[in-house]
This record gives sequence, structure tokens and C-alpha cells, in this order.
Amino acid sequence: MNKGKLWIISGEIGAGKTILCGALIEAFRRLDWKMTGLRSPAIMEAGVKTGIAVENLRTGELRQLAVSDYKPDGLEDDPIHWTFDPDVMDWSNQVFLDAVPTDLLVVDELGPLEMKKGMGWQYALQALDSRRYHQAILIMRPKLLELAKNRWPWGETVVIERVDQVKGISEQLMQEWQ
Repeated sequence: MNKGKLWIISGEIGAGKTILCGALIEAFRRLDWKMTGLRSPAIMEAGVKTGIAVENLRTGELRQLAVSDYKPDGLEDDPIHWTFDPDVMDWSNQVFLDAVPTDLLVVDELGPLEMKKGMGWQYALQALDSRRYHQAILIMRPKLLELAKNRWPWGETVVIERVDQVKGISEQLMQEWQ
């Protein structure tokens, strides 16, 4: 299991990256694959993303990883910043430390903390590097894609632009595993 395949799913905020990730997880569940890693669904209140949850795919346990720290336009370059719970960050890293070997490894998502600052989910990077999985799914924004391609040159980039593409993309990706 040392030649794991990697899909690097990329798209802008709201494009449907985590929704596509969820569709792929369900497709692999139907194939009875062993799954590890974390999926990060949004926490929504009145149609506004106010937080980020993390779901341990091995156990189903769900925790709140981050809350939004909204800054009105003009006060910051990016109007939404996230405050991360350090205990949940530690728990998340432990999930990734124990994630391989596996059939499906999910990392939803890596960002500047991991790719530029050496913080965040460092054990997720190690799990991806190991290739001790049949298939891995990595979620990442376009601005970090070049860093991902340099680190994991064997990865296949999958770009999603709109939520209505989820069904078609997931069906196309799953063809090789059917």
C-alpha cells in the first residue's frame, strides 16, 4: 500500500469542495472501504458560516474546530478570520497520527497554517507523505495549490468551480474504483 493515489480538490470559498468530499466519502462507504482522517463541514447559522466542525471519519465523532472572527470590510484584508480551539487542534493531529495505513485518507482541509507556518495539522502532512493508503482526498484552496503540487507531485488536481458540478465530478473520479 505504498503507492497511494491522491486527489487534491481545489476551489474558491463556496465552490463545493467539502460537499464534493462528502459525496466521495459516501461513495467509498458504499464500497466498504476503511476510512480515516477528518472532514470539516461548515457550521451555519441563519445562512452564514460561523464555525468549522471536524468529523473523525473512523469514529464519527464531531467537534468544533474554529469560530469565525468577523471583521467588517475595510478593517482587514480578509473579512473572516478563524479562531481555532487548541484542544481540538491537538485532537485532530492525533486523528492524523493514527490515520495510516488505511483505504481512504481524508484531509479536509489544509491551509496556510500547515503549508506556510508549520502549524496546524502537521500529522496530516506526514500521513499524506507516507502514501500508506489506497486513495487520499486533500482539500485545498487555489492559492496554496502550487505548494501542494510541489510536495505531492503524484497528486491529481481536481478543480471545482460550482456546487452543481459535485455529482459529475464525483461520478468521474469514482469510475476507477467501481
